[in-house]
Amino acid sequence: MNREPVRALCRGAGCARRGATEAGGPAARPATAGAVLCEVCRERLVRELAGLPGLYEECGRLLGGSERSQEKVSGGPLPGMPFNAAASEARSAILGVLGSWSGLVADERRLRATPPREAAPLARFLLLHAGWLTGHPAADALSREVAKAVRRARHVIEPAAPRRVAVGPCVEAGCRGGLTATLRPGDTSPTAITCDTDPAHHWPGSQWLGLGRRIAAARREEGAARVRWLGAGDIARLWDIAPGSVYRYASERGWRRLSRSGRTYYHEADVQETLESRAGTAKAG
Repeated sequence: MNREPVRALCRGAGCARRGATEAGGPAARPATAGAVLCEVCRERLVRELAGLPGLYEECGRLLGGSERSQEKVSGGPLPGMPFNAAASEARSAILGVLGSWSGLVADERRLRATPPREAAPLARFLLLHAGWLTGHPAADALSREVAKAVRRARHVIEPAAPRRVAVGPCVEAGCRGGLTATLRPGDTSPTAITCDTDPAHHWPGSQWLGLGRRIAAARREEGAARVRWLGAGDIARLWDIAPGSVYRYASERGWRRLSRSGRTYYHEADVQETLESRAGTAKAG
């Protein structure tokens, strides 16, 4: 009885991401016979190769420091203008991928004519040899490198929106507004803290900790009867300590806690008592 040979699983960028996000059984699709990529990843590779010159140009328009594409920039930003390092690095990554793989094609196919080191000609050259490339034993590496360059460029062109975190009531006398901290993606320290009622009430992110202490002091003076529960992340940010220290203090000092929607919150009075004592000890030392 003849059995159909088992086909290897695809190692392309698309199937690699499926494997990272899906559970239960092999997430990757079978590769095309005699190749390392499945048909879906082969098509994706060709499509992303074709899109790299456009992404290269979009990043070029951001070299002057802007976060959004405006006018085309050739040769870099104007003198005295800010420089967008992320956009420059994304362009270098695109050229690096296109250039290295064009060199591989030229060497292994023994081609004399090679394109200039520019995104559009290099991409056209690779697309001209797409059939040979997608069947190459290293096509999976090409697939992953191209996908990474695409993700990097798209992140520069359309960065994630900043997060806004509630800090507490405004500390200015007589103001009934609330303070909000703005954090860039990936940052733990805010870039600015502003009042939602009076724009004149604003502070740089470096004053995050000081504002937190002023808010806590104001609440103590008012003798607020309402219990406030704080999450570990809020405590870490307001008191400038590591999240791990929050859990350690909570365990050692027996902080009262409240579980809500799968998250744990700690009694504000217990937090203040412990961390104020800690601050006093640090000053005395």
